[in-house]
Amino acid sequence: MPEPSFFSSAPVITREEILAARSPRTLHDPWQPQSFFLEEERSREGSVDSVATVFLTNRECPYTCLMCDLWKNTTTFQVPSGAIVAQIRHALAHLPPATHIKLYNSGNFFDTKAVPPEDLPQIASLLSSLKTVIVENHPALCSTGCVDFQKRLGTTQLEVALGLETIHPDVLPRLGKGMTLDDFSGAVEFLHRHNIRTRAFILLRPPFLSEEEGREWAIRSIDYAFSLGVDCCTIIATRGGNGIMELLSEKGWYSPPRLDSLEWVLEQSVPHHSGRVFADTWGLDRISTCPDCLSRRTQRMHRTNCTQSIQPRETCHCQQDAIDIAAIQS
Repeated sequence: MPEPSFFSSAPVITREEILAARSPRTLHDPWQPQSFFLEEERSREGSVDSVATVFLTNRECPYTCLMCDLWKNTTTFQVPSGAIVAQIRHALAHLPPATHIKLYNSGNFFDTKAVPPEDLPQIASLLSSLKTVIVENHPALCSTGCVDFQKRLGTTQLEVALGLETIHPDVLPRLGKGMTLDDFSGAVEFLHRHNIRTRAFILLRPPFLSEEEGREWAIRSIDYAFSLGVDCCTIIATRGGNGIMELLSEKGWYSPPRLDSLEWVLEQSVPHHSGRVFADTWGLDRISTCPDCLSRRTQRMHRTNCTQSIQPRETCHCQQDAIDIAAIQS
């Protein structure tokens, strides 16, 4: 863990500074989803099932997190009533049948300014034939709205994905999430009490941590999430691209994690938990230094995600190059 003196000099970035560093926002059609596709995911029962993943278009999350770039895919206004229903209908009409669905909306599904409450009955009706509905939500917004939606879904299981990010005591408060660990654990306990499942997002190397610290605290954060009873954890390599992260990078407060760190955390976590651990394999070209092995290493992590067993490592000239450089430097 970094010495206290390190964090005494680390900046506390304000919401105004985060907003000022942003690039212009792209305009989005509130009647069209951002994207949608079918993916494979291992279920809690051990099968590998088809999941319809839909990225909805709606209002920006009110929590201006330091590392977040999802605001690019949001509107500055509340979408009209019926728009979210239309987006889901459009995606389902253009996708093959699926067992589960993820409704990811760059924010919070139970934010009434993001998903109009009057749309929820129609959304539940659209999805009632599926096994699981997975949505993103902030711990502070996990309340009776979640419970009511689960009731509307009937036998379809609701699962709420929560951003834990990190349990590092100095980094978490600097992320601007408006959340403490007590808030997170309280939300998980509330949801479980109402038979709603949970999953957690874990950041690999958020700002202010070294590569080694980033790996260590990702493992600790995964352990913490599972100690609360979450079903699964998804490890996300912290990325730049939102403006403020680039400014932190210039000042030495942030560097993206290495691809081998994502592989290592996945390998260390999968064998030690009864729940599932996934590596997020989206956009790994941002942290890869070798185009020759990126595809094979990505596919290997996907196989690990699906089997929850460690797959043989891929070999590449870049690994030998790293060994040669280390030998020269020593």
